[in-house]
Amino acid sequence: MMEIGGLSKSYDGRPAIADLDLMVADDEYLTLLGPSGSGKSTLLRLIAGLERPDRGRILLNGEDITHKPAHLRGLGFVQQNYALFPHMTVAQNVGFGLANRLVDPVTDPAELGRRVDAMLDLVGLSGLGGRMVSQISGGQKQRVSLARTLVTEPRICLLDEPLGALDANLRERMTVELRRIRETLGVTFLHVTGNEAEALAMGDRMIVLDGGRAVQVAPPDEVFGRPATARVARFVNAYNLLEGETRDGAFVSGADRLPLPAGVHARAYAVRHDAVEIGDQAPEGWPAIEGRFVTAEFLGSRVLYFFQRRDGGIIEVERHLSQSDPLRFAQGEARVLHWDPAAAHLFGEDGRRVDAAQGGRA
Repeated sequence: MMEIGGLSKSYDGRPAIADLDLMVADDEYLTLLGPSGSGKSTLLRLIAGLERPDRGRILLNGEDITHKPAHLRGLGFVQQNYALFPHMTVAQNVGFGLANRLVDPVTDPAELGRRVDAMLDLVGLSGLGGRMVSQISGGQKQRVSLARTLVTEPRICLLDEPLGALDANLRERMTVELRRIRETLGVTFLHVTGNEAEALAMGDRMIVLDGGRAVQVAPPDEVFGRPATARVARFVNAYNLLEGETRDGAFVSGADRLPLPAGVHARAYAVRHDAVEIGDQAPEGWPAIEGRFVTAEFLGSRVLYFFQRRDGGIIEVERHLSQSDPLRFAQGEARVLHWDPAAAHLFGEDGRRVDAAQGGRA
């Protein structure tokens, strides 16, 4: 188990990580999501020992490793750019750290070969040990980088945007593979990504970083279904997020007025793309916005429809093809976009979620 308490790091007076507290359990897959500059990579480098914190501490299984050298922490680090040795074969790259580590290096060639071969088999690279790294694909290089880290049996494996350099199809396959490998080894993975779909699909828990702070730490379905702040809703990239104000018991955004529960005051209003219905009129009491059709985007198993609000803003509506056939609209055709009031997510002056049932914080 790893415990992080009050961790802070600034550069030129600007905080990259701000008073961050976190518990990382054994044998879990933890994903870190946030926009560029939110502190994701800085946090990983602090944990790895590649940066020194200004304040706070890091405990690993009860041992304070805050100022321990990186090579003595027993952690693995997989980088986006692979960092492989081009003059070595795949097997030599994988075995390098095992043979050259400071503590308990593996010097017996037979044992080294056995452990390297077993790891290559685990990551799906059996038979490729003799190839030079210039002779394998990008996806295979990522697997070599992962194998080189995991063969040393780290207590925690840190992954800094490991799939960022891969194409979409390969990234999807590696998403499944990484989870399989982690479950096989029982090693904790701490995986940084800027891709919301990747973070939601892979993590047992998600950490959403914003401005160097952990604004939400929860299972992916909770982050997706109950974002803690308006900015988290934006990061998840599945919500229509409207900004406005509360006026006479309604949320007013541009030319649109949406009903609010009694006593609730909101500055931001979110509804998921797939919760919005398209029709000629809304059921009584349901929030509704008039929109004019702009375009549709076919995404394989689903379609996104884009409607322009009266003030020029865009509302997105998502329809899964397993549930309904594609809809056809003429350019500029007016439709009423509406949703169940229970699907609304409300956020107050500070951007944090408002509990509609109680008129207070969630």
